[in-house]
Parts: sequence; C-alpha cells; structure tokens
Amino acid sequence: MMSEARSGYTLPVFACASAVAALNYLQDKQPLEAVEIDLIKPPQQVSIPIEQIALLEENKALAITRSDPGDNLDLTANTPIWAVVSLQEKPPVEEAIIIQGGEGVGKQLNRDGKAAIYRYAKELLQGNLQPLLHPNQQVTVTIILPEGKQLAQRTSNAAFGVVEGLSLLGTTGISQPLTAPGQLTEFQEELAQKAQQFDTLVFCVGENGLDLARKQGFNPEQLVKTANWMGPLLVAAGEQGVQSLVLFGYHGKLIKLAGAIFHTHHHLADARLEILTAMGAKVGLSTDLLQKLLASETTEAALKLLREQENGGEMVERIYSAIARSIDQRAQDYIRKHAEKTVQVGSVLFDGKRNILTVSPLVKQLFPDFEM
Repeated sequence: MMSEARSGYTLPVFACASAVAALNYLQDKQPLEAVEIDLIKPPQQVSIPIEQIALLEENKALAITRSDPGDNLDLTANTPIWAVVSLQEKPPVEEAIIIQGGEGVGKQLNRDGKAAIYRYAKELLQGNLQPLLHPNQQVTVTIILPEGKQLAQRTSNAAFGVVEGLSLLGTTGISQPLTAPGQLTEFQEELAQKAQQFDTLVFCVGENGLDLARKQGFNPEQLVKTANWMGPLLVAAGEQGVQSLVLFGYHGKLIKLAGAIFHTHHHLADARLEILTAMGAKVGLSTDLLQKLLASETTEAALKLLREQENGGEMVERIYSAIARSIDQRAQDYIRKHAEKTVQVGSVLFDGKRNILTVSPLVKQLFPDFEM
C-alpha cells in the first residue's frame, strides 16, 4: 500500500524562518535549533529547523535553513536559504522592516531590477519579524539563495522577465505535492461548478495565463486554472458536458500538448524543443535552421531565433499556427478517447513578454471581440 504524499512548505517560509532565527539571535544571543513561524496563509504555526546561525558583526547575523517542499517535484528541494539580518535604530519616518534580495534572488526586468520577492513573502516576513522588534528598532533583511542562479537556468523565469535567480513566489505557506489528489480535486470541483454556468470554458495553465486572459477581456467566471493537470481536466471537461474549450497559456508550456504530453510539469516530461523543431520541419524550414532550433537553450530563445530570420514574422506565424492546430487536435482526441465525448478545442499562445503569438480560428469564432 502506497503511503500518502507528504506536503512541505514554500520557499518564502524558509526565507522567513532564517530571518526570524537571525533576528532572535541578535536579540537574545541564543542560537535556536528551530523557530516557530506563523504561515498566515493558512493561519497556522509551524516549526522550521535551523541549520546554522552565525554572528557576522555586532548587530548583524546570518541564519540558514534548507528548503523542504515535501514529496514535490520541486527543483528547490534541499537548497539552502540564507538570511542576513542587521539591526539598527529606527529613523523616525522609515519603515521598521526593510527586505532586500541578495545573491541568487531574481531581478524583475519590468520593475527596474527590483528583487523578485512577492506579496506573500513580504507579508510573511513582516508578520513574523514585527513582534520580535523592540520600539525604535529597525531591521534590514537580505535573502540569499546561494544556488539560485544555477537553479534558475532550469526554470522559465527569464521568459517572464525574472533574471539572475529564483523568485520568492507563492500565495500560501503550504507546498502541496504534485501528486496530491486534493489539488486536482479542487480544480475539478471548480470546473464542475463553472461547467453548470457556461458551455465554453477557458483553461489557464498558471497565474500568468489567468492574469493575461483577464486583461484580454475574457470573462473571469469562465477561467479555470489547470496548473500542470491539463490531461485530467480535459477529461473532466468532457465528462461535465462542456461543449468548447480555449487553452490559454505560455507557448513553452502549451507546446507540450502538441506532442501529446498532457501533464506539463517539466520534471515528468520535456520535449519542447523537439516538438518545436518537428513543427518547423512540417512547415518546411531549412535543415540548418532546424538544427539551430533544436540546439536552442529554451523555447523563448528558439522563438527569438525565428524572429531574427529574414521573413521572421511570417515564419513565426506559420510555425505557431501549426503548433496551435496540433494542440487543438491532440486535446480533442484525448477527450474523445478518455471521456468518450466531443469537445471543440481552440488555443491562444503567448510569449515571455505576454504578446499573443497565435489564436486558433475557433477562439475567434467563440469570442469575436478578441484581438491579438
């Protein structure tokens, strides 16, 4: 009998634990083996082990934790998270808590290189550090991910404007395992609810897709987040009687469906460049260009290469139209095979700068006002 998959915690939780341990050491001069953290979302206290604590200067300390996302296919598993904390007297008009990104924390290109430390991480740090501060104290926290730059090369962060490291991203402290049935059940329940209201639903792979779909004018009530559970949710849509689907997502994710890969997590299957190259061959690209596409580091780099060709715009349109047709057909076939239902499927693919690459004819038919 298989044991139940174990949940863990998201990266911001460990960054917060390191900061709390370092601040506590500066306040009490006692190295802690573990710290209690209020996750805020969800509202519960958890104990996080502390690996090391060191005093760097009289009012500056370093603490280290190690990421544990549970039984999750997460590339940050076991990576060290450092927090350097310095304590000083608080100037009258300044914030009590200053949060900075150090080595290995990504920089947001669309925000002038600002550290990729997002809302939940800041809320977590502020909520747990504030009670430890004495009146008139100010603390500066610098989060460091020593392996961040190296690990970031294995993500699509750069495609979304985050470079030189990882993001402290998340909306909750709990990291649910990829295989956790609860996560899929939650998505299926949302789909079933919305299928009662609409004949057409819009599947968005991630938060980026959800955000862009809203900005493109799609009804938020028709949007369904799929995460990497595209296959099971396609089947569920068929079983719930949905008549048509729009798959809205980043080309580096949705392209997998063109190769009949219906679980899109990169740890499970990754043939993006091979699929792109095959589609290039299908539309008649030269052997030399096909070899360069296959040798590209990422799908975003391959797209850039295509755009740089003499007739790049036309070439991108041809190849991505072919990719969208393949995605639509494969998805329809998948639903027909596993749910024994016919559902029309159309796709919208966008690039790393959130520009729409291609729109299936069905999407234009279902949403006449949609513009690229």
